[in-house]
Amino acid sequence: MKKWRCMVCGYIHTGDNPPDECPVCKAPKSKFVEVDAEGNVIASDKTSDKQPVVAPSSSDKAKTSSGKFTRFILKNHLHPILVHTPNGLIPVIVIFFLIGIFFQVHSMETAAFYNLAVLLVIIPGVMLTGYLEWKKRYKGAKTALFFAKITCSLIVFATILILAGWRFIDPEVISQTSPTRWIFFSISLVMLLAAGIAGHLGGKLVFGSRDT
Repeated sequence: MKKWRCMVCGYIHTGDNPPDECPVCKAPKSKFVEVDAEGNVIASDKTSDKQPVVAPSSSDKAKTSSGKFTRFILKNHLHPILVHTPNGLIPVIVIFFLIGIFFQVHSMETAAFYNLAVLLVIIPGVMLTGYLEWKKRYKGAKTALFFAKITCSLIVFATILILAGWRFIDPEVISQTSPTRWIFFSISLVMLLAAGIAGHLGGKLVFGSRDT
C-alpha cells in the first residue's frame, strides 16, 4: 500500500490514493505527496523540475532576516511554551471570579484581575508566534480548522481586553450590589470556552498527525 503525507500538518494516509480531505487539518487532496517507508517524499516530474537560480535582492535579504526569526521561534517551540500560560491562568481566573461572586472574597477577585493583567502582556506574544507557526509550519493553510483556531484566539484576546478594562473602570463589578456581575462572569465563561476549543484544535494538530 502507498503512503501519502499531508504537506500541511504531516498526517500519514495509507492507501492507493490520498484522501479527498485530510482528517486532521481538512487540507484538500492536492496537499498530499507520496512518501516511501522512511517518510521521504517520492519525487515526481513536478517536484523534480529545477528552478532557475536568481541572485538575491535587498528584499530577499530582509526576508532572510525575518526567516531567521521565524526559524528561531519554531526551533525553540516558543508558541507551545507561551500558550501554556493563558491555558493555565484562564480557568483559574474564572474560578476566582466565581468565588468572588458567591462568597464575596475580595482577595480572589483582585487576584483574578491581576492574572488578567498578566494575560494582556503574554497574549500578543502567543498570537504572534502562533501566526508565524501557521504561516511557516502549516503553510498558511486556509482550512476550517485553522479558521476556527484563529477565531477562538481572537475571541480570547477580545474577552480579556473587555474583562480587564471593565474591572479597571468598575472595581465593584462583581459585588452583590452590581446588576451586571453575571454579564461580566458570562464573558469570562466565553473566554474559557474559546480557549478550550483553541487548545483542543491545537492538540489535534500536534497529536492527530502522528502516524499510528
